[in-house]
Amino acid sequence: MVRILIFSLLIFIMHPVLSQTKVVSGEFTTFNRFPVKNLKVMAKKSKASALTDSLGQFYLVCKTQDVIKIESEIFSPVSIRVGKNENHIGRRNLIFINNPVNRQLATGYGYISESDLTYAISHLDYENNDFCNYNNIYDLLTGRFAGVTIETSGGRRGVYIRGINSFNLSSEALYVVDNVIMESIDHILPCDVKSIDVIKDGGAAIYGSRGANGVVIIHRKW
Repeated sequence: MVRILIFSLLIFIMHPVLSQTKVVSGEFTTFNRFPVKNLKVMAKKSKASALTDSLGQFYLVCKTQDVIKIESEIFSPVSIRVGKNENHIGRRNLIFINNPVNRQLATGYGYISESDLTYAISHLDYENNDFCNYNNIYDLLTGRFAGVTIETSGGRRGVYIRGINSFNLSSEALYVVDNVIMESIDHILPCDVKSIDVIKDGGAAIYGSRGANGVVIIHRKW
């Protein structure tokens, strides 16, 4: 009976501590397609670490609202805060820092095969971006361009560029997708985007009065 009471007491004491940790999974790729293997992934609070497998996947013991980081100088730094009720961070694309030394390290550490890296480098402008990490085109715009805001009017979202005073009826930016002017960009998926630019002031003059509110120029991968 005494042993049972002691065991029960230990469980009672340890439960809050155990409940503060959880196993979080995720996946890392680079060039939006190739899994990053043998990459060290760390949790800031729990101090735990793990290596990604052949599919770029990992499982890591984290504390509540922990921060996941990677240990590699050949990719742009990544810090991912784990939500209180989050157990899977999904697929995250790492930006490869392209130079001769990093190309040797990438294959030397086994992050990516030499053939895949050679192919990816030749398509660098198309694939070495983090666009797929955004949920929609509006998150992409506000996440990468300062001064861009998204507002809802008449049941639809629109892009507005801070610092432009419009004399038109609408102050919404002009959208040009694959060289075609469009009324909306709701249908554009971040992963399909090859490049995106926000232009205002003199650069938008070629679009005449329609570009007075700024121009969002999007090119897709096809």
